Amino acid sequence: MSRILLGFFYAPALCLLWLTNHAVDSVQLSAPEVVTAAYGGSVTVPCQYDHQFRENTKYWCKGKIYRLCRIVVKTPKNRPSNRSFITDDKEAGVFTVTMTSLRKSDEDMYWCVIARSGTNIYAGVRLCVSHTGILQLVITTTTTTPTSSSPMAQEEIIWWTVLRWILFILILCCLVSTHIVVWRIKTARKIWPHLQFKRQSSNIYD
Repeated sequence: MSRILLGFFYAPALCLLWLTNHAVDSVQLSAPEVVTAAYGGSVTVPCQYDHQFRENTKYWCKGKIYRLCRIVVKTPKNRPSNRSFITDDKEAGVFTVTMTSLRKSDEDMYWCVIARSGTNIYAGVRLCVSHTGILQLVITTTTTTPTSSSPMAQEEIIWWTVLRWILFILILCCLVSTHIVVWRIKTARKIWPHLQFKRQSSNIYD
């Protein structure tokens, strides 16, 4: 019983931790979700990050699943990799990836990544290669910089803050409920022998 009650307490706590990490990561690094470029042409993808990561290594990797992706190019030395290049503007808080001579095989899921101790920060970018000769960037994620914040970014931060408070209150309610249930179980266990003794005594006198 106690394990089940602890499970009811830990589930909201783990959920709160995951949501907090997700919200923080989405604010610390942002990139276009979808980029469409012309076949044989080039494309430039900006990955905007918080200034606290100016000295961290950044890289661009390819693969549908982040944890299995293959590094295409990375900083700090603006190393080219075949048709891919990366530059890091530390003052602006943006590292930029350029891919040239695009082929159909380049069409895939890519990831802007900031390396750090513990868990890396990453943002997914889907590259579509088109034969229309039109270059489009569809940016649907929010971006923030240390000097200014867009209204959408501020709204997102407020929304996550409210959600965290709601989850915090739910966790407190679960904790209080758990203590009440445990207290009632312990009290019932203490009273039960006395009730049995009274019943046995009454049976004897009867």
